[in-house]
Amino acid sequence: MAKKLITTPRSKARAAIRQLWLRSRERASALKNAEYKCEKCGVKQSTAKGKEVKLEVHHNNGIGNWDAVLDSIYRHVLCDPKHLTVVCKACHTEIHETGEL
Repeated sequence: MAKKLITTPRSKARAAIRQLWLRSRERASALKNAEYKCEKCGVKQSTAKGKEVKLEVHHNNGIGNWDAVLDSIYRHVLCDPKHLTVVCKACHTEIHETGEL
């Protein structure tokens, strides 16, 4: 039997971020603002059979280094379990309000 990994594979984290982006309000808003047309050549998005045109939403400022993005997620969100404490909702709220564990 294969040993289960201790950490979430980077491929799963990247896929989750991609799905978040594809379903994001920001992406949907950009498409709507562009009236579902390419802002460079004007071609309109289409799902018509044989005439499919898919639009993509480009980050003008770039995402930068995907490895750095993933490193940050692993450092701050998917961190080592030794840096995590299990608490109830009330205690979690108190920790954030007081800053004390």
